[in-house]
Amino acid sequence: MAVKDIYQLGNKKLYEISDEVKYEELSQVRQIVTDLHDTMMNFRKTYGVGRAIAAPQIGVMKRILYMNIDQPVAFINPELVDKSEEMMELWDDCMCFPNLLVWVKRHSSLTIRYRDLNWDIQEMKLQGDLSELLQHEYDHLDGILATMRAVDSKSFSFRSEI
Repeated sequence: MAVKDIYQLGNKKLYEISDEVKYEELSQVRQIVTDLHDTMMNFRKTYGVGRAIAAPQIGVMKRILYMNIDQPVAFINPELVDKSEEMMELWDDCMCFPNLLVWVKRHSSLTIRYRDLNWDIQEMKLQGDLSELLQHEYDHLDGILATMRAVDSKSFSFRSEI
């Protein structure tokens, strides 16, 4: 098990833009995905939440996302396309600030295009909470945190207050 430390709010690395994964790096990606899985499962065991994680959250500045809801999915060099004009507002949380919630606005649906662990191009259509989840994780790749997406200056709450 390779549980990594999750960078916390304020860590300067969280605000950096991640580099694309090159085909030649694919063999290293499998270990990164294993680390993301182990770290997320450990977080889930501790906090009872955690459906996806981005590589920058554990200090790997590569464009890799990992989601595990019904089955594990690794997203390499993802792109968000076909974002709906319809928006939704909801409380967003993050492993980088586990007790804080942020009220954000996100696209209600989108398509994510990515490479899988075999370097094949895939697409997945997402809506509702899964659309929000992948937008949140994708933001990590561009150095954007949910705190930066807050609807207004009163859009913050501790988890215990909700």
